[in-house]
Amino acid sequence: MSSLSCMTGGGAERSGVRQTDIDALVARMPTMTTGITRQAPFGESLLALGRARDDVVVLSADLSKYTDLTPFRAEFPERFVQVGMAEQNMFGIAGGLAKSGFLPIAVTYGVFATRRAFDQVAMALATGKTGPAIVVAFLPGITTPFRATHQATEDLALMREIPRMVVLDPADSTEQDAALAAAARHDGPVYMRGLRGLVEQIFDPTDFEFRIGQANLLRHGPDGLIVGTGLGTSWALDAQNELARQGMSYSVLHVPTLKPIDSGAILAMASRHRTIFTVENHSTIGGLASAVSEVVTSEGLGVRVVPMGVPDAWAPAGSIDFVRSELDLTGVAIAGRIMNIAGGVESISGGIKNVVSS
Repeated sequence: MSSLSCMTGGGAERSGVRQTDIDALVARMPTMTTGITRQAPFGESLLALGRARDDVVVLSADLSKYTDLTPFRAEFPERFVQVGMAEQNMFGIAGGLAKSGFLPIAVTYGVFATRRAFDQVAMALATGKTGPAIVVAFLPGITTPFRATHQATEDLALMREIPRMVVLDPADSTEQDAALAAAARHDGPVYMRGLRGLVEQIFDPTDFEFRIGQANLLRHGPDGLIVGTGLGTSWALDAQNELARQGMSYSVLHVPTLKPIDSGAILAMASRHRTIFTVENHSTIGGLASAVSEVVTSEGLGVRVVPMGVPDAWAPAGSIDFVRSELDLTGVAIAGRIMNIAGGVESISGGIKNVVSS
């Protein structure tokens, strides 16, 4: 998890960022909630979409029970296709449906959608005159108790490479609902990470707005900037809380769309800081850290990008709390590293302490 140095000089003047850009981000900060979870929210939102649109066809590769598809399958059996353990075939079928005026939603685990069926996703869904098509990929990153066979830690990088592909990484149940609805309205292929089972609710759904390609500022502080995506944003908020206990106020920018990325929001916030810390439930290669680095270097912004996520190695197996601890992705560990890089502090087991310079 080495830092990516993008020190080419410039700053706010080079990027053309104005205070009004930051003011706009502050003005539309979403309302946050705490301590709320929802059971199988994807199943609910998929069922609602099926009721609203009769062109929705859902496809599964023998994982409907494990990807919250049971409600849709029960109510719309004629619009549910079970292809068995044949992901490549599933995406070929989805491509044919998309070219025939349907809205296919192909649901599986992230590793099977990207590693196993990358060619079919790219060719069947993203070439030719293909209409809307959605890939929903569960078990993103380290959310599985299994090892590399099920860890989709490079899926965002792979999907970002496909022309026309929109890439979404929702942070909670509210955003997942809204992202699915936005994906259904989009005229083209969308890859969306999914959260199954008991899912945290971070955003208040009563006034939440999701737009493809739009980032949201969740915390606004003068001392530094943390950029997150997906579950990484939740971890960034954990770290921000730890930093606040140490008397520091950090901004947290949530980037749910990896492609097309919100360059304006990133530049607006990055222009006020010399270091950006990125946090993602993904490899530090090719995902959020890479996307943010691409944005700041393209504008000649003198900013250091420090990536935090899964390093260039397979993550261990175990619960998500265990794996986060092993990879130094807990709130305490992230905050400690930020403070250490910012100068004069380091993390210790169970908390953060000051370091006296010799």
